[in-house]
Amino acid sequence: METIVRIVIIYTVIIVGLRILGKREFGQLSPAELVTLLIIPEIVSPALVRDDPSLTNAIVGTTTLFSLVFVVSLLMHHVPPLEKVVSSSPTLLVSDGRFLAENMNKERISPEEIYTEMRKAGVYELSQVRWVVLESDGKMSVIPRPGAARVANDDTSS
Repeated sequence: METIVRIVIIYTVIIVGLRILGKREFGQLSPAELVTLLIIPEIVSPALVRDDPSLTNAIVGTTTLFSLVFVVSLLMHHVPPLEKVVSSSPTLLVSDGRFLAENMNKERISPEEIYTEMRKAGVYELSQVRWVVLESDGKMSVIPRPGAARVANDDTSS
């Protein structure tokens, strides 16, 4: 029964902490937020398996971690140069229908990955693309040239 109580307490602390940090989809996590989610199990596992008889260390560790993430996000919001250091900026991968090989190599993005995103956007030829941007959240945005023919997704065909 003690294990169940410990899990309920830790679960509540984590849910409250994540709720305070704000709403984000997992695909939109910043590197700092992803690291936070990866560190949480290491902090709380001793309290859950009773290697540490006290829940206090797990709660203090988790709330400290959430506090750090919150403070860093506040600082990044109010100090733009800090945001540039902590977060990545968008990278142009295609410009006017041409791959930017240097940027693609720097970001380790293959032409096949770009073609996949183009197809998802309904664009099938590189010449139809004005820009492809690797956004800060790791997703690619495909901006077609004005007047480029776009094909709507047809989920009814097999």
